[in-house]
Amino acid sequence: MPVSIEDICSKYKQGSREALLSVLQEIQDNFGYLSEEAIIYVGRHLKLPSSKVYGIATFYDQFRFAPKGRYHLQVCSGTTCHIEGSMALLREIDKLLKIKDGQVSRDGLFSLQVVNCMGACSAAPVIAVNGEFHTLMSSADLAGLFDEIRKNA
Repeated sequence: MPVSIEDICSKYKQGSREALLSVLQEIQDNFGYLSEEAIIYVGRHLKLPSSKVYGIATFYDQFRFAPKGRYHLQVCSGTTCHIEGSMALLREIDKLLKIKDGQVSRDGLFSLQVVNCMGACSAAPVIAVNGEFHTLMSSADLAGLFDEIRKNA
C-alpha cells in the first residue's frame, strides 16, 4: 500500500518542530523529492510557515525539489575535481542535455546534481550515474556515455 504525506506526518507529533528534518527525509525517501504540496503540508503539521520549511530544506544539499530522472548524474565539485575540470563537464552536460544543477531533462531520462565531494580525488574528475562512478572523465567522454545510456534505456 503506497504511503502518503499525511501518513508520514502522522507519525510525528503536531507542532513538533524538532521533527522537521526527519519528516522531510522520510518524505523524500518515499517520493524521491520534496514537492510544494509536501512543504506546505509539513509546515501546517509542524506549525511552521512553509517558507521556513522550504528555507531549512534548501540549506541541506540532500534535499531535492523535483523528481530525479531515470539516470541521476552527480558531478563532483570538490577541490581536486574542480581543478581537474568538473566545471567543463558541467558546461558540456548543459550543452548536451540542456540541464543545470537540480534540473531534469525534458524527456525525464537525466537529472543533474552537483555534489561537494565524492571521495574519489585520485580519479578526478568524477561523475556518478545512479551511484556508479565514472572516473577521469573529460568533456569528450560525455557524449559517448550519454549515447550508451540512451541505447540501454
